[in-house]
Amino acid sequence: MNVSNNIVVVGSMNMDIVMSAERLPKIGETILGEKVVYLPGGKGANQAVCMARLQGDVTMVGAVGNDEFGRSLKDQMESNGVKTDFIRVVDGVQTGIANIFHVNRDNCITVIPGANYTVTKERITKEVVQAIAAADVLVVQLEIPLETVQYVLGIAKQHGVKTILNPAPAQFLSPELLSLVDYLTPNETEFELLTGEHSTTDEELSALMLKWESTYHHTLIVTLGERGCAILEDGQLVVTPPPKVEVVDTTGAGDSFNGALAVGISTGQSLKETVDFAVKVSALAVTKFGAQEGMPFYEDIH
Repeated sequence: MNVSNNIVVVGSMNMDIVMSAERLPKIGETILGEKVVYLPGGKGANQAVCMARLQGDVTMVGAVGNDEFGRSLKDQMESNGVKTDFIRVVDGVQTGIANIFHVNRDNCITVIPGANYTVTKERITKEVVQAIAAADVLVVQLEIPLETVQYVLGIAKQHGVKTILNPAPAQFLSPELLSLVDYLTPNETEFELLTGEHSTTDEELSALMLKWESTYHHTLIVTLGERGCAILEDGQLVVTPPPKVEVVDTTGAGDSFNGALAVGISTGQSLKETVDFAVKVSALAVTKFGAQEGMPFYEDIH
């Protein structure tokens, strides 16, 4: 597939520092860990890499610090074919990092946004506006200032560009912002936080999705983890299950889904075709370690 369609991602870029140990230290205690791994991350960057590996024509809008992590992240983008002209290098601010403490089969994470929070509305230059206006799809998440998210969604809407909002990490979103979205892609937990309601059955989930779509008039795609994802077709719930795979690392599964979704939408596939494609991509992504390193290539899907 030779994709000529344009996708713009406005979002975060982080260095994930994964420290493995038998247990977490207590307050004031020092313990010996097993290993540390540095992995490129950030929801925006992860999704952009996924799109590029799926032969999408992708431009990344973001920011890193003038440090080794920032240079490494930018190099990672370029090596995967992502256009980096709109990745700003900011002096005096460190690159965003995620400290991930990995213990047995669980982890806890502390994120320091750093340069990601310099992606402000004022930093969206005329050239970035032009790139968004010329795109087929704009993709945003919630690891940069919310004001910026709403601003770029508004630019896209003004120019008839399709928009995907991955509402992670979950937070309150105004009706004004939601009105600018064409595709909303929460997972089950995020959807519960957005609606304030919990569903335990497919019937309850279907009712909540119908209510949401009738209120905000956009397409809702709820990811369900190992169950795949749910959409509505003619008012009926359709759950698309993933293929059976051996799970190695679930980090980045949602980002791979959103990346594949953007590629499918940008190439004019139907919603059902796009969702089928995205579910396959996210299933393959969890068979390898690391969010970006685990992103499959287009040739792996077919």
